[in-house]
Amino acid sequence: MFLTECDSTNTRLKQLIAESQESRVESYLYTDYQTAGRGQTGNGWESERGKNLLCSILVESQKSKVESLFNLNAAVSVAVYRVIQSILCQQSGLSAKRSISKAVSIKWPNDIYWRDKKVAGILIENAIVGSEMKYSIAGIGLNVNQTEFRSDAPNPISLKQITGREYDIHALMERLYKEVQKALDEDVWAEYKAKLYRKEGYWPFVEREVDSTPTMNAKHEAEGQFLARIEDVLPTGEIVLKDQQGTQRVYHFKQIRYIL
Repeated sequence: MFLTECDSTNTRLKQLIAESQESRVESYLYTDYQTAGRGQTGNGWESERGKNLLCSILVESQKSKVESLFNLNAAVSVAVYRVIQSILCQQSGLSAKRSISKAVSIKWPNDIYWRDKKVAGILIENAIVGSEMKYSIAGIGLNVNQTEFRSDAPNPISLKQITGREYDIHALMERLYKEVQKALDEDVWAEYKAKLYRKEGYWPFVEREVDSTPTMNAKHEAEGQFLARIEDVLPTGEIVLKDQQGTQRVYHFKQIRYIL
């Protein structure tokens, strides 16, 4: 389903599910413009009207092979990663494709990066009744044709800024939906971990208090920073770091910041 405008695609799709009363529900919904777009931990999502892909995809629990909530996160992240990498690799020579393969990554837990800039973000919301997950909604914001970003978001970038080309957002929606369905039926765990941002080497991090502050990054002058490398991501979603002293540190995504 396409809407010219809505408050939030996640919110609107949840409303449609609530109103459906067992009738057919749209598999995905996308829009030209959100008046109340949302990102992780309360972030807003800046998007110029008609310039980007703003969508929500319904994942019905009985139709998905994912075994945990973070498996779902990994599957959607890998799907978005694959679409972006494929687009950027089109019409590129072999050497350029190798470079692009290294430049595109998944920043834990679920942002997609081009080098040190964010090209896509994901917000997954789950409907859980008792111990049973009824369904999940994967909200995806992909910067496509926007060339100016005016919010205080620290590092956005779009496909057009990377390649200089315009993209058909409607065709991109169909492509992304198919890739998400494919990833949901695969074991993508190894691929997710292999494509992590800053997977190799030691990088600066800083611990943070667990609160709702809407940021996942910190500035270079942040106090208390330490160097660590990514050891693993657990099935429950926590990241495992090892610092230069050899100590393992395990963090939920609200407990640690990357320093960019």
